Amino acid sequence: MKPLAVNITKKHKFKLALILTLFTVLSSFNVLAFQEQKVDFIEYRGEVLDETSKKPLIFATLAIQESNITTVTNTEGQFSLKIPKEKKGSNVSISFLGYKTKLIPLSQFKEKKIKIYLSVSVTELSEINISAPKSAEALVRETLAKKGENYFDTPTLMTAFYRETIKKRRKNISLSEAVVNIYKTPYSSNRKDVIQLYKTRKSTDYNKIDTVALKLQGGPFNALYVDIMKYPEYIFSKESLNDYIFSFDSSTRINNKLIYVINFKQRPNIHRPMYKGKLYIDETNKILTSAIYSLNITNKEEAARMYVRKKPRNAKVWPSEIAYRVDYREKNNKWYYGYSNVLLEFKIDWDKKLFNSVYSMTCEMAVTDWEKSDTNSIPKAKERIKTTLILSEEAIGFSDPDFWGEYNIIEPEKSIESAIKKIQRQLKRSKNKRDPSKP
Repeated sequence: MKPLAVNITKKHKFKLALILTLFTVLSSFNVLAFQEQKVDFIEYRGEVLDETSKKPLIFATLAIQESNITTVTNTEGQFSLKIPKEKKGSNVSISFLGYKTKLIPLSQFKEKKIKIYLSVSVTELSEINISAPKSAEALVRETLAKKGENYFDTPTLMTAFYRETIKKRRKNISLSEAVVNIYKTPYSSNRKDVIQLYKTRKSTDYNKIDTVALKLQGGPFNALYVDIMKYPEYIFSKESLNDYIFSFDSSTRINNKLIYVINFKQRPNIHRPMYKGKLYIDETNKILTSAIYSLNITNKEEAARMYVRKKPRNAKVWPSEIAYRVDYREKNNKWYYGYSNVLLEFKIDWDKKLFNSVYSMTCEMAVTDWEKSDTNSIPKAKERIKTTLILSEEAIGFSDPDFWGEYNIIEPEKSIESAIKKIQRQLKRSKNKRDPSKP
């Protein structure tokens, strides 16, 4: 995975452009346009918690059986699930890595928020296959080699929800969201996926909140290219695989399947920044179900040379954390990209200032529905987004409370909701100052 780059230009106010440079040029084909349908829907809300500790389970998956409708919980364990009225008799599958999957009829979801408790799935020693691979590296190589066999092998049109946020320390200063269409090419294909924006909105007011403006270039592609099985070259190319040490960790479970946990880190003789983390691989079919990893930042000066392209003379900038996560889902014995997120945290040291500034950028994307597709209805090139897209410049404001309609989204955290309200109040005060006649 090629590094992010921070571009800082000095004007009346400093402007930071966070640019993800890991992306290659898009292929020449388009995504099949998503057709808006007026469908009556029911919205259910709730939270998913650990049965014993009562702590929220972050990024738990909720899926409507006999359909492709899914969503995930947010960082507070909360969810919003919208379904067509004709499916109100369906069951919901709730799953989380290391926990027993629970199946609940929608009839048990009341109008008020429901609390769902999951219990830890204990893996007995007798369950572990004594014929398990002796080499963790061999298991990883076999998993990567079987991507065409185990993952979607036909073109797929996915509907996904994307969100990117920027914070100064713990304070939200920018939020952009979108519903997008993803034309997902077969996992056996070398062609890149294509994205179209369907609906977008934002909440940003740097003038009122901060003197530093940050922009993320690439938008939804930032999250999409974390799909290791589709884009292994960004982290596990054939050459770079030799630069890692792989080892077995304790096993776990998801959806009642035994999962091998593989630790990986760069070899001590490799000095360039590489990655470290965990891979979660299905024991039976050698399928990557999840991956959680981060860049190994051991030298901040070297990391700064990788990630900072341009900056003011009176500031030092370096990344302090870069982390990734990707989760896959299963349908009819085939797996597909379901959710991913990226975190970039960096520090700015200003000359003649006692304290530094700490900023973090996060982006996440969850596939909420999908259908098989083909290449017969290819939109024009101008209808596709480019990897140079800056979503905050394309999006509109947060004026409509029912903006998303029937589309499933990731429930916003309380901190995000508070930031939106604060920014809206500031914008209203600013407009009233310019035009006193408005209430």
